Amino acid sequence: MTSAIAEVRALGRGCHAWLQHRPGWGRSNVGLVVGHGESLLVDTLFDIPLTGRMLGDLAPLIASAPITTAVNTHGNGDHWFGNAALTDVEIVAATATVADMRAVGPAEVAGLKRMPTAAGRFAGSVFAPFDIAGVVDIGAAYPTRTFDGELDLVVGGVDVQLIDVGPAHTSADTIVHVPDARTVYAGDIVFAGATPIAWSGPIGNWIAACRRIAALAPESVVPGHGPVIAPAQLQDVVDYLDFLAEQATVGFRVGRSFEETAARIDLGRYAWLPERERLAVNVHTVYRELDPTLPTLTGPELFGCIAALDTAPIHDQQER
Repeated sequence: MTSAIAEVRALGRGCHAWLQHRPGWGRSNVGLVVGHGESLLVDTLFDIPLTGRMLGDLAPLIASAPITTAVNTHGNGDHWFGNAALTDVEIVAATATVADMRAVGPAEVAGLKRMPTAAGRFAGSVFAPFDIAGVVDIGAAYPTRTFDGELDLVVGGVDVQLIDVGPAHTSADTIVHVPDARTVYAGDIVFAGATPIAWSGPIGNWIAACRRIAALAPESVVPGHGPVIAPAQLQDVVDYLDFLAEQATVGFRVGRSFEETAARIDLGRYAWLPERERLAVNVHTVYRELDPTLPTLTGPELFGCIAALDTAPIHDQQER
């Protein structure tokens, strides 16, 4: 099933993925687990109109099994601002995810877009397709149930395991495992065909999270962004993160600023990945791991670094 903006892909045993055609900032995926008489939704989208279109695409699948439970995999707005489009649905998230949501919600993202700075101009450009102000007007819809560590659910007779594998991409990162379907909805632990971004780290936890997904022996892994992958492709994420940590550590050891290191890294075989500007945040995250006394940057400060790297040339020599 394909619409103008997304493909609905059947994964077997009641599992489905709603996959956006276009890559880019904020263009996330959604999962659906259909049981007997009820369904579970994995994430919503960046605004209410887009979430409404997604629910319309899924309508044939949920006509006799309405969504009764939703899971937000983490606290980035492109995975939960659309919660306000849901009615009579229990929304579940990890405790630390809710803390992230309350720290940076629709009002903060809308405010960032309005800033008369490089950060604001960048955010305003990449988030232009999304009606964040509309979410502010209606009001954020936060999870109604939280958990720590792991939580087992049964939705319409289907066993579903929620596992918080964070902190990694964010302060908490929930993967949704459907054992009988051998399917894992990985949230932003997996970016397929795009540059990962480590808002939180540590990088070692993210690598461990990928290995934990692989240990579940899934047949299908649904990323937060990009196409469905086979488990063997999790190694691509691990390899990128290893490369990032190695290159950032070189810059740190020779005394470069994280901004200079990000600008100097030759991405090599990763140069084809879109959103390379996310490297600024990734290098800063590694620097904070190496020196915990470094201050944490605010969202606008991080987006300022992203904007600066977005206009910077890629250095022509890989770090040695």
